[in-house]
Amino acid sequence: MDVRELVGQARQGQPRAVARLISLVENAVENVENAAQAAASAAAPAAASRTLREAMAELATGAARPHPARVIGLTGSPGVGKSTSTGMLIRAFRRRGSTVGVLAVDPSSPFTGGALLGDRVRMQDHATDPGVFIRSMSSRGHLGGLAWATPQALRVLEAAGCDVILVETVGVGQAEVEIARLADTTVVILAPGMGDGVQAAKAGILEVADVLVVNKADRDGVQTTVRELRNMTGLVETPWRPPIVTTVASKGEGADDLLAALDKHQAYLEESGEARRRRLARARDEIEAIALAQLRSRFAVLHGDRLDALAERLLGAETDPYTAADDLIAALR
Repeated sequence: MDVRELVGQARQGQPRAVARLISLVENAVENVENAAQAAASAAAPAAASRTLREAMAELATGAARPHPARVIGLTGSPGVGKSTSTGMLIRAFRRRGSTVGVLAVDPSSPFTGGALLGDRVRMQDHATDPGVFIRSMSSRGHLGGLAWATPQALRVLEAAGCDVILVETVGVGQAEVEIARLADTTVVILAPGMGDGVQAAKAGILEVADVLVVNKADRDGVQTTVRELRNMTGLVETPWRPPIVTTVASKGEGADDLLAALDKHQAYLEESGEARRRRLARARDEIEAIALAQLRSRFAVLHGDRLDALAERLLGAETDPYTAADDLIAALR
């Protein structure tokens, strides 16, 4: 595979090249992350890492876009309508003429490692639209609602010319907030009947919301949910107070209101300088994650036997875990 040629085709928006590049990123990142499990043979992870480095260098150092892509994260509990809401937003942005990329993260089985990758089933209306690229990704055991390779996949879609990138997380609980570190705007989707006011108050995921959406608003209890959310958002004084939008995504109702809320937040980001701060933080997190992954892989290859020996000593009450860790770190020097 000629990585430079593949990146060139992706920059021209060729779907097959974009898909192959994301697959390359997923496989390479997985190899690097799983190097600790294959410490006896570092050749495959090293080769994958070299290919990934070449691809990322081509993507990152090419001609800069005049405006970076808008990254919008959609998260919430299972069953609230994230995929349907994503499809509704695709239609709304396409009516504006924006090109849209979608990364839909599905949970992977803890037993087989497989994933259904079924989120895109609800987005079939856009399957033949050349201005839309939809990619399902398995979380591959990664916690937090995203996949290991999501940050690099974002770079691929941005290089391919997507004006807007929608990132749909797996169904999350109260504390999976990783999407807030990746997106410019985080949309938290809820539905009526998902809990009372106490449940809402302890849901840490609400604290990362830039926009709150109460979907399935044709059900009973929507006004109660809105009222509880309004009470929650009023507890803390912040420069940006998340607007609350009601939608019925399956019917396309509320799309204009949601789009207006997203635009208002985007304007706030640009005017306040928060957009640059978030993108800088995102770049720092990406660098740190890659550095830590490489350290883990080298650590596993160089010190697997030493770690086993220290574990035996700890089990035999010959040392304590902090002293053992100090010994291991000293060996790295």
